[in-house]
Amino acid sequence: MRIFNQGWLGCVLLVCVPVWSQEQPTVPVPAASGPMISVPMNPDNGTDRMLTPPLVSGQSYPTASVSEERSNYLRGAVLFNSAYSDNVAGLVNGHPESDVSYSIWPSLALDETTPRLHWVLNYAPGFTFYQHTSSRNQADQNASITVQYRVSPHVTFSARDGFQKSSSVFNQPDLGAAGAVSGGTQQPNQSVIAPIADFLSNSGNVGITYQFAANSMVGASGTFNNLHYPDPAEVPGLSDSESQAGSAFYSLRISKVNYVGATYQYQRLLSYPAPGTNLTQTHALLLFYTLYPTSRFSISVFGGPQYSEMGPQFSNTTLTSSPASRSWSPAAGGSLSWQGHLSNLALSYLHTISGGGGLIGAVRMDSANASVQQQLSRTLSASVAVAYTQNKLLTVTPSLGVNGHTVSGTASLQQQFGQHLNLQLGYTRLHQDYSAVTILAATPDTNREFVSLTYQFSRPLGR
Repeated sequence: MRIFNQGWLGCVLLVCVPVWSQEQPTVPVPAASGPMISVPMNPDNGTDRMLTPPLVSGQSYPTASVSEERSNYLRGAVLFNSAYSDNVAGLVNGHPESDVSYSIWPSLALDETTPRLHWVLNYAPGFTFYQHTSSRNQADQNASITVQYRVSPHVTFSARDGFQKSSSVFNQPDLGAAGAVSGGTQQPNQSVIAPIADFLSNSGNVGITYQFAANSMVGASGTFNNLHYPDPAEVPGLSDSESQAGSAFYSLRISKVNYVGATYQYQRLLSYPAPGTNLTQTHALLLFYTLYPTSRFSISVFGGPQYSEMGPQFSNTTLTSSPASRSWSPAAGGSLSWQGHLSNLALSYLHTISGGGGLIGAVRMDSANASVQQQLSRTLSASVAVAYTQNKLLTVTPSLGVNGHTVSGTASLQQQFGQHLNLQLGYTRLHQDYSAVTILAATPDTNREFVSLTYQFSRPLGR
């Protein structure tokens, strides 16, 4: 199976023994925070240690306020979730079929920090049952880990890897991961969503940074992302996809809070529609500027030229006569992250060439994301997350597909009862406009109301 034939994963495993590493795979349907914990690891903002700008760090912004961050803990939880969705099985008698689902998610998380190593490991199997559509009942798997290791006072190694097996993008033990916002350009495009369909997702990243002078840093990283639909009949119009990317950067600290730099980025994007394979390669040179007014607040902008070459196409191992398409286009974006004691805000915008994420080829993508969390009282919090993505296909064969866009949003309230119980209420709205994708054209809208009850515990490690 293509999704597992990646040498990157083996490298991550060997380097990070005894743990394997990753950031929880995410989807663009925002939702509120759940029991699993995955705190992005920020370097100490000391007088001589440089920060890694968001464009090249490869990490998502924190979704928790400062007061919620903890390390050196073993955490466990059991989540019970019930949700009503008006779109669970496509059209039935000309109308989308609705149903009520029930899920249970036991989860376990380890978060440990030493003077040189910080790692966070999450694992959560899941079981979902539908009241009427029993054929959609599913056992799911989610596993993720993130590792950061300081090789020397000026060299830092980081790695991530993770796996998700699910029947629905809405079935996630860490619902907060769905609202993740990234300041980088090489995140997977997961804006094309089949609400109820079996899929396998695997993603990983390795990177290293070296601060070779008081105000100068260089670094390099490699990433891969894979998406596989085991049953193509469930997702007519969508296809498997994979991507590999590499980048190198130089960052200069021109003052205590101002960083400038440049990065070169390469992408290899593949999709697997029948009967051929669609290959796109890109090269980009981006300049960036990042402002760190405080260690919990950053603003970053970047831009530069991006060269793309699509095709020729391949059918199995035979080169077809499809012509190559070459073009230059701008790549640009910006992001903002603010983490307070009671509030958390993250915003991002990105214009770049990206994988289709299930579409039949690479796309020129415009994506905007926002996530806000507010602590209303000691035990009550609220969150809102919204996302908009427009995909314009780069295919040299117009009949293969058309442009489309996705709009999603989630609002939720979370009430804590004592130290161990948590009640969450939320609503998600999803709209997709892809007229050439059969499964999405028939049922473009999904509305979902959910309620979850979580029992959770934590135990300090090494204390």
